Amino acid sequence: MKLWRLLFRKIQRSVRYKVLLLVLLPLLLMMPLLLGATVYWGYQLTYQQLFIKVNTDLSVADDVFRRLQQDYLNRLARFGESYAFRTLLDAGDQAGISRRLDALRREEQLAYLQLLDLGQLDGFPDAQSGRQSPALQAAIRGQASTGIAIFSPEDLRRVDPHLEEQVRLPLLSTPYARPIQRQQENRGMMIRVLYPVRDTEEHVIAVMDAGVLLNGNFALVDAIRDLVYGKGSLLPGSIGTVTIFLDDVRISTNVPLKPGERALGTRVSESVRHSVLDQGKTWIDRAFVVNDWYISGYEPILDTSGQRVGILYAGYLEQPFRTRLWDAILFLVGLFLALTGMIAVLVVHGAGVILRPLEKMREVIRAISRGEKQRIGKLASRDELAELASRFDLMLEQLQLRSDEISHWATHLEHKVDERTAELQQKNADLSRTITLLHTTRDQLVAAEKMAALGELTAGMAHEINNPVAVILGNVDVMTSLLREHAQPVQPEIDLIIEQIDRIRAIIHNLLQYARPADHLQLEQVDVNVLVAQTFKLLKHSHQRRHVRFKTDFGASLKVTINPQELQQVLVNLIRNSIQALPESGGLITISTERWAFLGVVIHVRDNGAGIAPEHLPRIFDPFFTTKPSGEGTGLGLSLSYAMVQRYGGHITVESVLGEGALFSVYLLESPVDEACVSQLESL
Repeated sequence: MKLWRLLFRKIQRSVRYKVLLLVLLPLLLMMPLLLGATVYWGYQLTYQQLFIKVNTDLSVADDVFRRLQQDYLNRLARFGESYAFRTLLDAGDQAGISRRLDALRREEQLAYLQLLDLGQLDGFPDAQSGRQSPALQAAIRGQASTGIAIFSPEDLRRVDPHLEEQVRLPLLSTPYARPIQRQQENRGMMIRVLYPVRDTEEHVIAVMDAGVLLNGNFALVDAIRDLVYGKGSLLPGSIGTVTIFLDDVRISTNVPLKPGERALGTRVSESVRHSVLDQGKTWIDRAFVVNDWYISGYEPILDTSGQRVGILYAGYLEQPFRTRLWDAILFLVGLFLALTGMIAVLVVHGAGVILRPLEKMREVIRAISRGEKQRIGKLASRDELAELASRFDLMLEQLQLRSDEISHWATHLEHKVDERTAELQQKNADLSRTITLLHTTRDQLVAAEKMAALGELTAGMAHEINNPVAVILGNVDVMTSLLREHAQPVQPEIDLIIEQIDRIRAIIHNLLQYARPADHLQLEQVDVNVLVAQTFKLLKHSHQRRHVRFKTDFGASLKVTINPQELQQVLVNLIRNSIQALPESGGLITISTERWAFLGVVIHVRDNGAGIAPEHLPRIFDPFFTTKPSGEGTGLGLSLSYAMVQRYGGHITVESVLGEGALFSVYLLESPVDEACVSQLESL
């Protein structure tokens, strides 16, 4: 009692002990909660991961089990279609067929293998039910099948008298199993394979019926275990196990009953049987298997008619994982205790260091404030910090008063500055919008004047060009009529001439639309990759003469809604310009397509030619502007191309470095939009 009183007085009078109490008390209170939460979280996470693993293991075991069934069907099919067997069957050599079947049965370790012709099938009852089963009926119709079948003792005697004795298994008393009266299991679980044998006219003439006995088939469960639980998949000391149950009885397993003996004849627990066999669910949890706890997964085995006849099990011994978990928890508890002791020592030592400056400050404050009126009354606490607080009270009040006044004037000044800044920003924004509007209006006036001039020019050109085009088209028709079958060798060239005449007309029409765009355009869903490839065909003679190399990269996957003739005219103009920009010795033109953000498609045409001078770039899309020698260009190609693309909401950009080539990019929307949307998209 005296010790507690002494400790209480020290805490009441000393800041050092109060600091120690404040630091250690939350730690001592939180440590059990933190440890408990850590243990719970670690336990839950560990077992959650163990259950996820066993669920995966069960899925792998199920897949291997089904694959083994399919393998037996494939082997039987290969035998049924083999040359040796078909030769014996066609010759009607029953003795030879029997020898081959017997050899296959021994080779594949089959419980039975028989060949039943249609005459036998008509009167042959199915081995399981005393009548022909759906699987056997399907085999008669020509459908091969494999699956699980349960054979009664009578069924086993019918196919092989020795099998009845082979499957007989005494049942062992098993903890947690459902009580039953049976003392032994005398049924057989088979992988039953039915394969129809056809004659040369594809008529079923016989059925091969084979069975793989699963009772005591250790090679099969060991093979599944070795695939599921390979080397390094489990902790040292743990073992992976796989079991096949007939109903709830282990008929093939590698779960040990005792060293060197497998747990055949033991039964599954009542809770697992109810969940898996009665309800048809997959069961994942820790379970008591024969004589120890395992992380277990169970799922029902269905026969060929969809009935639940057994259980497939995969699991591994829990004890090594549980030991590893508790080792980690004990290590964590020891670590927490060690850290708590270290913190206590550091706090005791550090409190003296931290409080030494405060004690000096107390002496200075007393010297400065000697004779002054105190502002704080008597405090319940009598430690150094409480005394320091009473001396600082007046100074804090005065400092706070001055600070409030300064803050008030600073806030007022900042508010005034913000108001003036906002006014200036608003005026700058208004001025910027006005300048932008002036530039836009000026550009529109210039474009309107150019379009008016181009409209007058194209009106006369259309009449002058259409007449000779009509004469050319008429002469081509006359040539085709006169030559008849003699025109076949050059028919592709004639078709190309007619196609290009139509293209000339379309170009004239588009030229007119540059000045007077039509209200209704014939639009199609166009694959730009296909259109680029077609454009190469039109220009093949041009690039062959100039030794031009082409490189393509078609990355676009969207189709765009556009007039294909107009888009092809744009591509022809751009590619021809790139070809003409290359030297006589040739060069490289790269054409690529890609997705344009979420809007559509962009087509890039790049050459490594002479490039475009910086002073010419702003005027490159102006009508009648050209840098080519006199007589080699009209200056309408790029302006027409820009107008055609802009009509559908897209635009064309150009980048160039003099002497290194140029890059033209055609941006096309996936679907046309109205003019308001176009103006917004141009800013992109």
